[in-house]
Amino acid sequence: MAKYSKKAGSKVERAMHEMKHGALKSGKSGRKVTNPKQAIAIGLSEAREEGDKVPRKKSALKK
Repeated sequence: MAKYSKKAGSKVERAMHEMKHGALKSGKSGRKVTNPKQAIAIGLSEAREEGDKVPRKKSALKK
C-alpha cells in the first residue's frame, strides 16, 4: 500500500472538514466542492505542492 506522510494526512483531513462545512472551493471556477473524492484530491495536491511525501498520481504512472 502507498505511504503518505502525516502532514499529507492532515491536509486531507482539513480539506474534508472544509468540504463538510461548505467552505472548500475548487480551483479556477471557485465552485463549492461537494464530492469527498474531490476534497481528498485537493488535500493531496496541496500536500504535493508543499513537498510532503505523497505517491505520484496514477495518470503520471501511465504515461
